[in-house]
Amino acid sequence: MRTLRQLLVAVLVVVTALSPVAFAQERHVVDPARMAGAVSEHAASQDADRAAVHEALNRPEVREIADKFGLDLVRMTAAVDTLGDADLERAADAARQVNESLVGGASTVVISTTTIIIALLPALFESFLEG
Repeated sequence: MRTLRQLLVAVLVVVTALSPVAFAQERHVVDPARMAGAVSEHAASQDADRAAVHEALNRPEVREIADKFGLDLVRMTAAVDTLGDADLERAADAARQVNESLVGGASTVVISTTTIIIALLPALFESFLEG
């Protein structure tokens, strides 16, 4: 009887150790390396978008138009860092148009500059209400 009990206990220990629950922590639905890569790629994309907007806002032509509208460009520049994904993408697209137009030799880019300012207004308005 004792041998039978020891054999039963040994079998139960082996079955429990090899059960899928024991290995559950080692399996992932998404590979951690892929997840880290996706997060890094998203962060790099946002950094590039923010850099494009900052570059456009630092241009003298954009500063002149912001002054004409009576906008505080310092606050708008600070608001760029608080933009969400959709607003940031829209502002970055407009900023890239401004940057490319001015690099290409255009001297006035009123429509694109106005677009970038309008894209930044929600964030500026939120920061104004908070501050």
